[in-house]
Amino acid sequence: MSKIYSKAAFWVIAAGIGAASWAIAQTTSFGQAKPASQPAAAAPLYMLPGMPKVVNPANLYSEIGSSHMSPAVAGALERVYVPNRSANTVSVIDPATLKVIDTFKVGINPQHIVPSWDLTQLWVANNAEGRTDGSLTPIDPKTGKPGKPVMVDDPYNLYWSPDGQYAIVVAEAYKRLDFRDPKTMEMKFSIETPQCGGINHADFSIDGKFALFTCEFNGSVTKIDMVNRKVLGTIKLSRYFDRPDALLLIAAPGKKPRYVPDPSQPGADICTTPGMPQDVRISPDGKLFFVADMMADGVHVVDGASFKQIGFILTGVGAHGIYPSRDGKSMYVANRGGNKIRGTPNGKGSVSVIDFATRTVTKTWAIPGGGSPDMGNVSADGKYLWLSGRYDDVVYRFSTESGAVDKIKVGREPHGLTVWPQPGRYSFGHTGNLR
Repeated sequence: MSKIYSKAAFWVIAAGIGAASWAIAQTTSFGQAKPASQPAAAAPLYMLPGMPKVVNPANLYSEIGSSHMSPAVAGALERVYVPNRSANTVSVIDPATLKVIDTFKVGINPQHIVPSWDLTQLWVANNAEGRTDGSLTPIDPKTGKPGKPVMVDDPYNLYWSPDGQYAIVVAEAYKRLDFRDPKTMEMKFSIETPQCGGINHADFSIDGKFALFTCEFNGSVTKIDMVNRKVLGTIKLSRYFDRPDALLLIAAPGKKPRYVPDPSQPGADICTTPGMPQDVRISPDGKLFFVADMMADGVHVVDGASFKQIGFILTGVGAHGIYPSRDGKSMYVANRGGNKIRGTPNGKGSVSVIDFATRTVTKTWAIPGGGSPDMGNVSADGKYLWLSGRYDDVVYRFSTESGAVDKIKVGREPHGLTVWPQPGRYSFGHTGNLR
């Protein structure tokens, strides 16, 4: 979750979304969550210059398999690094003992811990909400210790250009992507994203030529041209993307309750709350993007080439983080257990396992006693899913075989933890979006 903006302003914006804009932005000719037909022969991939080639175009996650550890991570300590947003600290967990073995101070409001493009360093993104002293704190993964922070504007999240030439600081409050030197963090240029309120999480196309960034505060996703360095478009997302009648009802003026009767389905309800997109991940074949939405309680499916929503998958309350399995066959969706911007402990937290090929939920893992699973990643061997418990001040370790949960107490309001080291050739950023 990101900055707290005026709730009144947020709902005014949301209420102003007209059905006409949906008609322009989306198409309703696609079926709900149907697998895309496969072409007779795959077209050759022409990569963004400088980007590592895709080894297996049918599975761009082929190089994050457990056996694919890069020489760049040799000597890195096996640790889980947890940014505690409200405590301004990082907790360091030894995964072998499930114990916190170190805690150190960082900047104000650490949000995510991000592996560098070349896998040699970790960065803590401290965005200092409502202040002007945002910073990035480096961590040496061979010692587990922090270095001297670098001052940058509002680093809510951090990504890297596909060729590794730039750090992309997601300056959320400014609706801006700041492209910086990946070592010194010196500013090089920016891309303004005025239609993307609360620009947030991202993933990149299979060839690196475009990226999709979520817009948390206006229920949208925006497409960025990485070649020409510009915004290509922004579209609204909705669980009712193929229901013009529902979209008209939601967009009607006036205050409405959270749920209203569905005129087309007697006995059913329509949720009138605008969406709040969070994490995003690309499909193994590079055709589709999956976008978690904590207000819609599920995952939107967006066709990358046409930039249209083509599906929605219901998961659980407060869908938030998305992480692919080591074999690239499934994705784990962290359902945070609440729809509020500032949640409460012991919510209806769970993890949904979605099969990439069929786009269906195959398993659901609940947290005994409730919880608030948020952001994290998968262990190098693929046996565990590590997630922060945002409003329970714990970290969860889920068995990816059984769904059994272990809990480790950490600092206040843990957010985007990373597991390190991880397999892969290079990092796109966030908590470990490797390929």
